[in-house]
Amino acid sequence: MNRECGASEADRLKSNSRLTIHDSMNIEAEVWVRGEQHATTQVVTSIERQPRAWTDHDITEILVGMLRALDRAKNPDTEENRPVALRGFSWIVNPFENRGVVLAIEMSLGAIVAGPFDIAERDLTAMVERVMAAQRGPVPRPAADTIH
Repeated sequence: MNRECGASEADRLKSNSRLTIHDSMNIEAEVWVRGEQHATTQVVTSIERQPRAWTDHDITEILVGMLRALDRAKNPDTEENRPVALRGFSWIVNPFENRGVVLAIEMSLGAIVAGPFDIAERDLTAMVERVMAAQRGPVPRPAADTIH
């Protein structure tokens, strides 16, 4: 697994974003498609718990939602619930302006940054690592229409 997110896109998104700590559990993210000039904000999923109480299932929902949002930004006519493979992208958890942490994903398609979230960087990193590790292993090659 490569956790190192390209600093250029992720940092640009973080520095240009209007991200706020979430009172509700609608998870918003800034989405930037490679080749586009501007990022857009999208709700990627809704979570019933506060970040410090998140489970690995919640993290899976967030990652899948982020990948689907990035795919929809590039391919607006695509199926809403295309299969998602949690591999083939870089991710990182970073502190954000003393207001929590953000979760950033970068891939050849573009970048997406969700947060900030009120959770320790090490805790969110550990959860994402567990979710990503659970996805690894001898998995059959995904269909051509799988997002990853």
